[in-house]
Amino acid sequence: MPHYLVAIHLPDNFDPSTQDEATVHDINVLNDELEAAGARIFAGGLSAASQAKSLRAQPNGEVLITDGPYLEAKEHVGGFAILEAADMDEALAELSHLGTSDPVKCFGIIRGC
Repeated sequence: MPHYLVAIHLPDNFDPSTQDEATVHDINVLNDELEAAGARIFAGGLSAASQAKSLRAQPNGEVLITDGPYLEAKEHVGGFAILEAADMDEALAELSHLGTSDPVKCFGIIRGC
């Protein structure tokens, strides 16, 4: 079956310590349901965008490493999951009851997983 990338977008100033118990519960329930359905391949959170590093190849063959995300934005990817589903409709159905207020985007088929 195809795999789908699910990206959880958070505001740039997001502080995970501000998540209430209800939000944490909703996330745990969703993860449990996806795992029970055999749909969840992987899920994980990412560090704050302020801790990101950008790597850029330079014309001289060296790599320039700079602090911060590669572009300025009002939101960033705060976590992601890889789901297994028959098609995009099934992947979206698995996420349709997402109980958090985080914007979630489901991207197309990931090849080679």
